[in-house]
Amino acid sequence: MKGLYWQQTLSAEETNFVFLEKDNLAVLKDNHVKVQVKACALRWIDTKLLSEIKMEKEFLPVGREIAGVVLEIGEKVSFFQPHDEVVGILPLDSEESGLCEVIVIHEHYLVHKPEKVSWPKAVGTIRDGVRAYTALHYLSHVSPEKTVLIMDGASPFGTIAIQLAQHRGAKVISTVYSLEDKEYLERLMPSLARIIDESHGKYDLTESCLEETGGLGVDIILDAGVRLYSKENETTSQQLLPHKHDIIMLLSVGGHWVTTEENLQLDPPDIRCLFLKGATVSFLNEEVWNLSNLKQGKYLCILEDIMEKLSSGVFRPNLDEPIPLYEAKVAMEMVQKNQARKKQVVQL
Repeated sequence: MKGLYWQQTLSAEETNFVFLEKDNLAVLKDNHVKVQVKACALRWIDTKLLSEIKMEKEFLPVGREIAGVVLEIGEKVSFFQPHDEVVGILPLDSEESGLCEVIVIHEHYLVHKPEKVSWPKAVGTIRDGVRAYTALHYLSHVSPEKTVLIMDGASPFGTIAIQLAQHRGAKVISTVYSLEDKEYLERLMPSLARIIDESHGKYDLTESCLEETGGLGVDIILDAGVRLYSKENETTSQQLLPHKHDIIMLLSVGGHWVTTEENLQLDPPDIRCLFLKGATVSFLNEEVWNLSNLKQGKYLCILEDIMEKLSSGVFRPNLDEPIPLYEAKVAMEMVQKNQARKKQVVQL
């Protein structure tokens, strides 16, 4: 079986994606299922995380979000039958690439795909759905009447997060970094409380949010990266990110800040401000569900609910047109360099 892998090189900046032919398919164990892959979503590979958990390899498999049809089941499989349509996320320690015609996977990483949901939409939504649920449900407990600020709302993740927050009855404010993104959100979600276009520096984030909340601040902030300090040689994308002080000042009393910044550093004045507000900071790492089996049942419930909301139209993902397998290498290079604005999905 041929699959796509990232060949590790001495330079971390190099991206060398190659198709490798595997000699044999993994043995079908008691609780595993054999799946014919129909679609696979591409996502940035966090090599630093893999290194920290001692999972460095010469060849890293590409594509963990997969959807397909069950071909064969192990003797103790209880959730699925042959011909079932399924979707799921391969574990971090998977040896197999999702960009493979047939793979073997444990049944506890899969859920049923609704019939009326297309293969690309299923794989293009499932991971961002997990991230959104982790951030807004488990870390910040979004509820009706709360105000939520979602940074970069036109990104694939931001789009799903906005839709989940609105579905839970929250008032949503979002930032965008281009006129095209603003127009996209206005078409997709006209009920947003406010869209703040930061591309030209015309709007002050703090002033706009405090005006929208009557000076009370925002209950939940979900960032897309922050500036820890100002430096002279900042790139344009770094300059558009909010400063950590601005985010803390925007928080309401008892507010929650959910950050994607893994190297966040807070100074004593920042911590003092958080203490006075009784506010909290949480780190968004959706991989925690796969790093521990303690809450496997909750994880599967999340996956099932994501598919249900996708089927009912609550979730409308920001997807690019599906691409064929022979274009996967080029598309993955764009994804790894953060040059792909929409979710990239390969249809097999």
